[in-house]
Amino acid sequence: MTRIDRFIFMRLLLATLMVLGVLVFIFIVIDFSENSDTFSDRGAELSEIWSRYYLNYIPEMIRLVSPVAVFVAVLLVAGQMSERLELTAIKGAGVSFYRFMVPFLLFATMVTGVLSYLDGFVIPGANDERFEFERQYLARGSDRIDRSRLFRQENEHTMLTVNYFDSRSAMGYHVRIFRFENDRVAEIVDASRMEWQPETEEWRLIRLERRLFTDEGIVRTSSHQADTTLTVLPQDMARSTNDIYRLTYPEIIDYIRSLERSGVGGVALPKVQFFGKLFYPFGTIVITLVGLGISTSNRRKGGRGVLLGTGLIVIFFYLIIMKIIEPFGASGQLDPLWAAAAPHLLFLLISFFLIWRTPK
Repeated sequence: MTRIDRFIFMRLLLATLMVLGVLVFIFIVIDFSENSDTFSDRGAELSEIWSRYYLNYIPEMIRLVSPVAVFVAVLLVAGQMSERLELTAIKGAGVSFYRFMVPFLLFATMVTGVLSYLDGFVIPGANDERFEFERQYLARGSDRIDRSRLFRQENEHTMLTVNYFDSRSAMGYHVRIFRFENDRVAEIVDASRMEWQPETEEWRLIRLERRLFTDEGIVRTSSHQADTTLTVLPQDMARSTNDIYRLTYPEIIDYIRSLERSGVGGVALPKVQFFGKLFYPFGTIVITLVGLGISTSNRRKGGRGVLLGTGLIVIFFYLIIMKIIEPFGASGQLDPLWAAAAPHLLFLLISFFLIWRTPK
C-alpha cells in the first residue's frame, strides 16, 4: 500500500468506528428508554440487564449497522477528497480512478470478512442468551412456526406424530410412531410422552404401548420406558422464526438438512434467512461502490449535508427492497437464494452505472 492508500484506509477506519459507536450508543439509549419500565416491573437487575442483554445485543447491533457506518464513512472521506480537489490532484498525478478505489474496496472487504465471522460463529451464541433474557423479562417469546400436532418423517418407512412439544424442556406429549413395510402399517408405538436425553442424544419414550401387525394378528406389548434412536432432533420439533439466528453456519446447514429429511413444510423461510445472513456482509462491498459513485460523480451544491442525505436515501431503499423481496422467498414464490441475492445484485448494477458516470 502506498502512503495515500494508508491515509485513506485509516480515515475510513476512524470514520467507521466513530459512526458505529454513535449508532450503537443511540440504539442502546433508545432501547433502554423503551424497556426500562418493563425491566423494573419484572425485577431485572441493572448488572443483569447489561451483562445478559446489552453485551449480547451489541454484536448484533454491530452486524446490523456496520454497512451503514461504512457507507457514511465512504461518503465522508471520498466526498471530502472530491470537494477539496484532492481526487483531482491524485488523477493529475497519473493515478486512475479505479486505482483510487482500491483502498476503499480493501477496507470494505476487511469489514465483510469480520462481519461474516461474527455472524457465523460469534453472534449466534450471544443471540441465544439475549433471546432467553427477552423471553424472561420482556415477554418476547420467539415466534413459533409449529408446536402442536406435529408430523415428522423419520425416514421413508417411519413417521412420527406429536400432539404437543415443549421446546424449553425438550419434551413431547401424546406421541405416536408409525412404521411402514410393503405399503402397509407394520407397527404402531404410542407413548404418553418422549423426553430428550442430552447425555446419549436419544429420545426416551415414557409409558409406551407397542402394536405389531402380523399375518396372525396384532401383538401388543407395553413398558414403562424405552430409549429409541430416532434421528429427529429437538430443534426439528419446535421451530421458531429465530432458530437461524441462534446457530452457526455449520449448524444451520445441518438444521436445514434435518428439516428437509423430516418432511416438514415451510423450509423456505430458514433458507431465506440463512442466505440473507450469508449475503448481508457482502452488502458492505456493494454499498461502498455505491458510495464511491455518489460522492465522486460530480461536485454538488449544498455540500456535505446534501451528500449524506442522498446517501441515506439510497441505503434506506436498499434495506426496504431487501425486506420487500424476502417474504416472496419465504413463501416459495421465489427461489430462496435469489430472494436473498436479488437486492445486492440490483444495487451492484446501480453501483457500476454510477461509477461508469464518474469522470475518470
